[in-house]
Amino acid sequence: MHEPKQNPLLRMTHIAKSFPGIQALQDVSVELFPGEVLALIGENGAGKSTLIKTLGGAIQPDRGEIEIDGSPTRITSPVESQQHGIGIIYQEFNLLPFLTVRENLFLGRAQQSLGIVNARKERIATQELFERLGAEIHPDTPVSALSIAEQQLVEIAKALVTDVKIVVMDEPTATLTPREVE
Repeated sequence: MHEPKQNPLLRMTHIAKSFPGIQALQDVSVELFPGEVLALIGENGAGKSTLIKTLGGAIQPDRGEIEIDGSPTRITSPVESQQHGIGIIYQEFNLLPFLTVRENLFLGRAQQSLGIVNARKERIATQELFERLGAEIHPDTPVSALSIAEQQLVEIAKALVTDVKIVVMDEPTATLTPREVE
């Protein structure tokens, strides 16, 4: 799998999180090495989504440590998580239905030149990304016109449009057909 002397890309140690009346995470530790695929498997309520939200900066752990590339890291927001090269694909969609696919992909990170959004550059990047994913979704399609499966593919594309080192998926294929999963 990995060489013994190689450092993990991600190390989460002794992560704990509780909510009123619920201990969601207790002393959870995870390591992820470059090129590795890691699956978290457990029953509903086991804390998988809570751990992902902790890494994504959506919630703060009560205790524990996170290291990225061997450096201690405190992730206090989704923006910080993205800045550390982490792309999170949540179960719940986070798309604006009145915007186009392209606009959703580049929301908050628009391709600009002299303060003007370069829609052409974004459109090309969107088309190339969907070609890599094997999906036929046009960049100028309003998200409201997409099927649920197509919207899930847009969520996946959102995580991949930036320079990510770690991609975390929280059951993103639950709504997809086998071809769309491929």
